[in-house]
Amino acid sequence: MEPAVVVDMGREALLITLMMSGPMLGVGLALGLMVGIFQAVTQIHEATLTFIPKFLGIALVLMFLMPWMIIKLMDYTFALFDMIAKVGLSP
Repeated sequence: MEPAVVVDMGREALLITLMMSGPMLGVGLALGLMVGIFQAVTQIHEATLTFIPKFLGIALVLMFLMPWMIIKLMDYTFALFDMIAKVGLSP
């Protein structure tokens, strides 16, 4: 197996990971920032206040993007298994 193939497989894994986690992390960051600004303006310093909006926002994004995420992960897995089969067959 050539090093370039391994590097490409690793790069693809990192890109898939970023694509899967990016939207949820972005929503969590945005909601945390909005709740933080709200807490600063109203001077309500409750640590548990940020948990529920973040949880609900991330859950909604996950439910909305789940079909796309499953398709992307299946495509990556099939490509990875094809690559493993090709490498296993070569002398």
